Amino acid sequence: MGRKEGLSTERGGQGGSLWRLVPSRVNLRDVTLRDGLQSEDMLMSLEDKVALAERMIGAGIREMEVTAFVHPDKVPAMADAERLWRALPRRPDVSFSALVFNARGLDRAITAGVDRIAVFVSASEMHSRRNTGKGIQASLEEARQVLARATKEGIRFRTGVMSAFGCRLEGKVPADRVIRLARALQEMGPEEMTLADTSGTGDPRQILERVSACQSFLEGARLSLHLHDATGWALANLVTALQLGVDTFDVTLGGLGGCPFLPGAPGNLAVHRVVRFLDAMGIATDVDLDRLQDGLHYLDKIRTEAEGEG
Repeated sequence: MGRKEGLSTERGGQGGSLWRLVPSRVNLRDVTLRDGLQSEDMLMSLEDKVALAERMIGAGIREMEVTAFVHPDKVPAMADAERLWRALPRRPDVSFSALVFNARGLDRAITAGVDRIAVFVSASEMHSRRNTGKGIQASLEEARQVLARATKEGIRFRTGVMSAFGCRLEGKVPADRVIRLARALQEMGPEEMTLADTSGTGDPRQILERVSACQSFLEGARLSLHLHDATGWALANLVTALQLGVDTFDVTLGGLGGCPFLPGAPGNLAVHRVVRFLDAMGIATDVDLDRLQDGLHYLDKIRTEAEGEG
């Protein structure tokens, strides 16, 4: 990604240096159909999921995480993972991915024809056990096995650390634990590493500390952020990450989403707010706000109908 030359040349001295690494273009990965729906009471139909995907693509989104291959009893919204993957509108300039935690999930993903997955490990012991039923070390070992097989199968993957900036169940999460997990996952050769503020409690100082540390060893892998907005600090965290050169962020329609195993951590970065914010800063996203409204209206229609049936 190019750098925001104008920001550094228009400002002199120390202020200008703050913008030296800011990218001129940012990639927004939509995770509405996965993270956005996993905590919702409504169960969206397959047809509506596909229609939402079509609207997001029409608005300019080119990367989407659309489902998770997890137990349907634990996350009912993901019960149609195989059917959704096969029904997605295919375009050569659009990439889809799915979340996988274990060998069973990978088996299902392979059978469905998934060619790109995301594999995460939590840096919080309590969150890890709630989310996967296993502690951090056991989850890391399972992730290694999943990624080793994905490599053999020719499946592209990104890895990530959940609860990288704190945990509502456990409190503070040490930076060295996050960095240790990121290093271990990096050894598996991902094309991207994501740090996730799963609880939505991260602050700019933590972003600066942990993103900088990971950038020092990521080599060719892209670094991205998944920011929940429970405290209202997500945009401040995004700006800090931009100043470090981060150019990829997860977003959802209307800020939908959260973790079903982590109460009190609702809301992702809302795509329309992020696009408007970046546009004001002169940073391109190639996302059309007017066409994005079509997706928001469609989502509102689905939710209104679901509430009427409830």
